[in-house]
Amino acid sequence: MIVMPDTHSLKSIAIFHSLSDEMLAEIAGQCEWKRFMAGQEIISHHDGSLDVYFLVEGKARIIIYSFSGKPVIFRDARPGEVFGEFAAIDQLPRSATVEATTDCLTAAIRPQPFMDVLLTYPEVAENTMRWLVAQARALTGRVLEFSTLAVRNRLHAELLRLARENIREDGSAVIAALPTHADLASRISTHREAVTREMRRLTLSGLIEKKGESTIICDIQELSKLVEEVLGESLLDMGGNF
Repeated sequence: MIVMPDTHSLKSIAIFHSLSDEMLAEIAGQCEWKRFMAGQEIISHHDGSLDVYFLVEGKARIIIYSFSGKPVIFRDARPGEVFGEFAAIDQLPRSATVEATTDCLTAAIRPQPFMDVLLTYPEVAENTMRWLVAQARALTGRVLEFSTLAVRNRLHAELLRLARENIREDGSAVIAALPTHADLASRISTHREAVTREMRRLTLSGLIEKKGESTIICDIQELSKLVEEVLGESLLDMGGNF
């Protein structure tokens, strides 16, 4: 559903944080504003569209489906993030599908106006480069995990990623809405039963517990050590890669 542009909404987009209202108004005028329903496809894997999307409201999932239909989840996009920039930069088909996991509001800009924005505003270009490097580092970390960690340790690393923004002073952490076991399995390249078994083991050991809709990691350092013993690095010092 197409909606009217909202200049102030672009203030929430991280790569635009240093721009003035006048600059944002100019960019907003070049965007096509759309609402997507939960479950609706925003971008299709391998299609030829080149628009860049700014996620203003809601959450979306970057995912690829195998030939057999198995989902491989790369990451979840949150408000303030950008996606679709790969195709705009290299003019190649989409590298993944993007699906709305909740109702979303997006602002989409064509590739040439997007490149013009990068050339006109060096701070936006710098922020975009930092964003791309962060994604590359995160994917490098995932490849390392898949190559070196057992399934149970990959699950531990994924739980740490989900909890990293809600670590409390007492050393615990909260995951407000834990993905389903099937979703977790798709993120770490395993099957739902393996996730269920390990979640049960972590619960019985007292490392995690459920409180209503939230999942509590009772000792974030202890969970991190279970992965560090295999990986040989401190996950809590690896920023967005853990």
